[in-house]
Amino acid sequence: MNEKRINRISEEVRKVVSDLLFSEIKDPRISGLPSVNRVNVTKDLRFAKIYISVLGNDEEKENTIKGLENAKGFIRKEIGRRIQLRHVPEPIFYLDESIEQGIYMSNLIKEVNKDIPKDDEDDDEQK
Repeated sequence: MNEKRINRISEEVRKVVSDLLFSEIKDPRISGLPSVNRVNVTKDLRFAKIYISVLGNDEEKENTIKGLENAKGFIRKEIGRRIQLRHVPEPIFYLDESIEQGIYMSNLIKEVNKDIPKDDEDDDEQK
């Protein structure tokens, strides 16, 4: 199947799942700040790998994924209702920790820059 079409469908699925997370899914296991980072739909449109980022501790992350797994049927039904496709992809949820890794890396860079004395920076600028 055309790669552009797969990307468009993936983006539409991402929008639908994001909307469902913020407005319609009321499972208490799902923490307050889940976000859909990306969606990869397979070429045969059978599966949608949905990468979810959750800010919180490990227990909240686990509970959020369990809550989403429990709501998988509802989410698939809503994807089929909102996007006109012959085959509605089955959602598969993955925990994505790339945002937290990015924050960690940013903090490491700040720590390294904080340890550099200001005198060295001024000398470099004069050269």
